Amino acid sequence: MMAERASLRGPFLGMMLLLGLTLAGAASARLWHVPEPPPATPVAAARSLVFADRDDGAVVVSAPDGTLVAVLPPGTNGFVRGALRGLARERRREDAAIAAPFNVTEYVDGRVTLQDPATGRWVDLRAFGATNAGAFARLLTAREENE
Repeated sequence: MMAERASLRGPFLGMMLLLGLTLAGAASARLWHVPEPPPATPVAAARSLVFADRDDGAVVVSAPDGTLVAVLPPGTNGFVRGALRGLARERRREDAAIAAPFNVTEYVDGRVTLQDPATGRWVDLRAFGATNAGAFARLLTAREENE
């Protein structure tokens, strides 16, 4: 019985060590904010956009030169607002420029990403479904919409 326990101790300790190293590696990437690179797929369309909240709850989307792209009315575009809120939280945490542009990119394979050059973070929006990715993809072709 004792020999049986002793023979299981080595593999058990090895598995625990492997599990610990795996968890430590995942935690260190999160703690040190090591972003993985965006996909290496050819780009179909890309645009830098600035998002600003307006007092009435609307979100004003503009090009970095100030050209109006779109106004997202209050109470709409919840996914866009949520995705931007998460990236803005990262900017505040890292003391990055809050008003810096974000990059929206659509790739030839249909993937749409939202990249934050201020922090190096990016989100593959396709992971949230075609409708949500489409909310950002529409901004790639939007032209000076009126309110």
